[in-house]
Amino acid sequence: MAMRLHNTMSGRVEEFKPIEVGHVRMYTCGPTVHDYAHIGNFRTFLFEDLLRRILLQQGYRVTQVMNLTDVEDRIIKKAAEHGQTIDEFTEKYIEAFFEDLDTLRIERAEHYPRATEHIFEMVSLIDLLNEKGHTYVTDGSTYFRIATFPRYGELAHLDHAGLKAGARVDVDDYGKDDPRDFVLWKARKPGEQSWETPLGIGRPGWHIECSAMSMKYLGESFDIHTGGVDNIFPHHENEIAQSEAATGKPFVRYWMHAQHLQDAVGEKMSKRLKNFTTLRDLVAEGYQPRAIRYALLTGAHYRSPVAFSPELLRAADNAIKRLDEFAVRLGPMPPHPDPPPQGGREIEGTPPTDVRKRWDDALRDDLNLPAAVGHLFEFIKTFNTRLESGKATLDERAAAMAMLRHANRILDVVEFPEVVDAEVERLIAERQAARDRRDFARADEIRQQLLRMGIQLDDTKDGTRWKRLPPPSPSRRGGGN
Repeated sequence: MAMRLHNTMSGRVEEFKPIEVGHVRMYTCGPTVHDYAHIGNFRTFLFEDLLRRILLQQGYRVTQVMNLTDVEDRIIKKAAEHGQTIDEFTEKYIEAFFEDLDTLRIERAEHYPRATEHIFEMVSLIDLLNEKGHTYVTDGSTYFRIATFPRYGELAHLDHAGLKAGARVDVDDYGKDDPRDFVLWKARKPGEQSWETPLGIGRPGWHIECSAMSMKYLGESFDIHTGGVDNIFPHHENEIAQSEAATGKPFVRYWMHAQHLQDAVGEKMSKRLKNFTTLRDLVAEGYQPRAIRYALLTGAHYRSPVAFSPELLRAADNAIKRLDEFAVRLGPMPPHPDPPPQGGREIEGTPPTDVRKRWDDALRDDLNLPAAVGHLFEFIKTFNTRLESGKATLDERAAAMAMLRHANRILDVVEFPEVVDAEVERLIAERQAARDRRDFARADEIRQQLLRMGIQLDDTKDGTRWKRLPPPSPSRRGGGN
């Protein structure tokens, strides 16, 4: 089954074909670092992590760029209020953002360009637009004239007849729903940090930042551009206009957007509405990051809103416990890259090879993770019955573990039993042989030897389980002063 993705531009699910065979170039709109990112932002960032992981699992090489917007109206205002430069003010929130990415196990992009480090690229792009007659200057600020770009509005499917041309918008705050001409370069206002350029003393508008940085790292045309649905208009619409007006080439082949995270009453979660929660707030309340990741990933398909609630987090926590318990029941064993063959025998219910195909097909069908997870839990329920009956062979358990690891390369929420090294594995097998011949003295010697190695054994009805003990704390160790 070919990979299929929903393209906002066409409004349809389309077969995905990158410009360069085997290589996907992808731009993801990152945070505006004037505050801590909230979990509504992370719903979008996790959708992008899902997309990245699926592409990698399908064998593509991925070059991902996520921008850091570190200059815009709110940042300038807050930095001034704190008596700091833009760099000083934003550094705290940039560090926090990367910490939050790691907390949620979001894979790192290849590039995280900061707007303030790419002023030259922005000015060069505006110069090109000037040369081609797409701009005008008023009061020292440079604007893009949308009347010079007839295709304006196609991404958002706007009624062109209803668009106003000629009027100006001089703010670049997120969510400004205005279809008129937009600012590219803003003239300096008293007290604002600014840059001296051929365009005059000032700083860039928000929209030009993403066009300049995406084209620097990915080229004038690239494969995928993602963001939240609130980015579609005007931000992504403006990106298309200024990029294609400058280069005369198609900017992006596939536009993908995640729906909002909603609060308990169905409102979009946002700082503007003051109904948001940060990841740090949830962790402080005792919610484990794995459950937050799982809830935001699987609460709904990425193109459907997710209603965030304590109930959603509790359900996610229960799902993770089931996955962890299944991993423990299968037992510690080295990961298999692929399920081993079943030797012609059929496992009762859905075999691992079948559930893997269902899992992969669901993900290739526009990242349908909720459907894929449904297939996974159906398989776990069936295979647990086989484990309880004692019919599951070692090969079958290995195949089931390989499937679980395959799924977890996307989910990244399962805590697997540690894989013991060859010597520990040999000793456990030797102990079992001693017990079988009723040589309990030797079996106990091996247990004590493993304890000295930091391995504790637990004999259960499902067989011998083990865990690695933590090292003794310094206060309990011997030694001199």
